[in-house]
Amino acid sequence: MAVHSSNATMVAPRRRLGTNTRSATKTITGALVGIAISRGFLTGTHAEILPFLGDRKPLANADPRKSHITVEDLLTMSSLVECDDTNSFSAGNEERMYLVEDWPKFFLDLPIRGFPSWTDSPAQSPYGRSFSYCTAGVVTLGAVLERATHMPVPELAAKFLFGPLRVRDVTWQFTPTQTAMTGGGLGLTTRDLAAFGQLYLNAGVANGNQVLSKAWVEASVQPRARVDEQTEYGYLWWLKSFGSGPAFRSFFMTGTGGNRVHLFPDFDAVVVITTTNYRVQGAQTLTDDLLVRYVLPILG
Repeated sequence: MAVHSSNATMVAPRRRLGTNTRSATKTITGALVGIAISRGFLTGTHAEILPFLGDRKPLANADPRKSHITVEDLLTMSSLVECDDTNSFSAGNEERMYLVEDWPKFFLDLPIRGFPSWTDSPAQSPYGRSFSYCTAGVVTLGAVLERATHMPVPELAAKFLFGPLRVRDVTWQFTPTQTAMTGGGLGLTTRDLAAFGQLYLNAGVANGNQVLSKAWVEASVQPRARVDEQTEYGYLWWLKSFGSGPAFRSFFMTGTGGNRVHLFPDFDAVVVITTTNYRVQGAQTLTDDLLVRYVLPILG
């Protein structure tokens, strides 16, 4: 409940407490990559990551293919290293990463993924990429951003993204080596998440400023990898249609517990759902149900 006073001088401003958005943070990281490219810090999504992380050598499970891992591989969750957060047996499962100190080194040391005959290799997959959800890869992308821009990720974000969006209260989490956790945990308010979503609907413009290039916005929400029969993946954006028709196509960011930011471009609408159902089984299904049963009928 909001309380207003006519005597404004006696009311101290209250700090807004943001929600832990969990993996919705990954999409913010994708925006920062776009900023780094447009400002010349990175040459493009084709840039290879190892030149920025040379101090992590020598690598375990050495393989020449690791030298060709690109920024785009991490943006699309489709690098060749064996990393799958949805598989508890995966060498790259994020729970194993949290046990060690250097998280980018953890990622770079992973073995190359195998493709037995009953799975689709990248060559057999739509868009030539085999999707595998990997938080460690997005954490590594944050390390690349810091090396490329010569500034900590929170500083980069405050200067070129959150500042222009007029987002002031941001809570970052940090890895054991004190770099920003770019794979999850960013604290933002529901209104701030809505402002970020609107930035993409407005072709990268916010408050009269071109915060993201229009080309990056368009490239980010193009399908780059196939997740399943209903879902595709862009540059750290999920792509899926909801409801009963193509008009309800959505680009969205999502995190554990059912946190979501949905963009519905055909309706020029941003829908933000923030929750704390982090340990609730079926939390994502609850969010889907809320979206389909109550929100979409309003839009349609």
